[in-house]
Amino acid sequence: AVADIIGAGIIPGGMEIMDNLSINAVEDVAATGCYPRDAGAILLVELDGLEVEVKTNKQRVADLCKKNGARNITTASDPETRLKLWKGRKAAFAAAGNMSPDYFVQDGVIPRTQLVRVLQEIEALSEKYGYQIANVFHAGDGNLHPLILYDNSVPGALEKVEELGGEILKLCVQAGGSISGEHGIGSDKKCFMPDMFSEADLETMKWVNQVFNPKGLANPGKVFPTPRTCGEAANAKQQIAQQLKDVELF
Repeated sequence: AVADIIGAGIIPGGMEIMDNLSINAVEDVAATGCYPRDAGAILLVELDGLEVEVKTNKQRVADLCKKNGARNITTASDPETRLKLWKGRKAAFAAAGNMSPDYFVQDGVIPRTQLVRVLQEIEALSEKYGYQIANVFHAGDGNLHPLILYDNSVPGALEKVEELGGEILKLCVQAGGSISGEHGIGSDKKCFMPDMFSEADLETMKWVNQVFNPKGLANPGKVFPTPRTCGEAANAKQQIAQQLKDVELF
């Protein structure tokens, strides 16, 4: 797939990637006119520092991108053009809502050296489960934010999408990463903790937690898996549903 590089100019340093599905989604909504619809992906690169430093690094970035197959490089240093280049990235999540009635956002992190392989495997998972996945993420630190597009009004769709999201998290761990890049472990991800940590690790974490949170008042029911695995949690839900099948719910 071809890729285009868009330089956002002299603002805090970082790198963002948007795949082809995301590119077309944001162009449909934001109509920036600066995201090539036929590109396999775009890489937004921002540099900061002294003027001479940015000028030197901008050339180094351009050379590296060309060396690695970038088809086109666009740069901007004035505020108006910078804002236009970033407009699409900032509208990515809203654009996903324009493509689908619902979307499920996952959060994982992987080594940057594994980005290409993991994205290929996410694409394979998308084909396997039959749900489109738009990839918008922070390439600088390997923080992935795949958006799984689905329709919650379809019976069983959410459960399948949650299963797909779990497969992506497991993929992140297998690639040497983590099940959270920046948003932490809550009630949704806690059953994947054993995929990343041993029983001894989890037990040690619980000891530390009990020192500062002896009554369990801080984030109750989060972070630590209970039941211990996602499979056990799913079975528990089924057992509860069976017990309540004849009970009128409000």
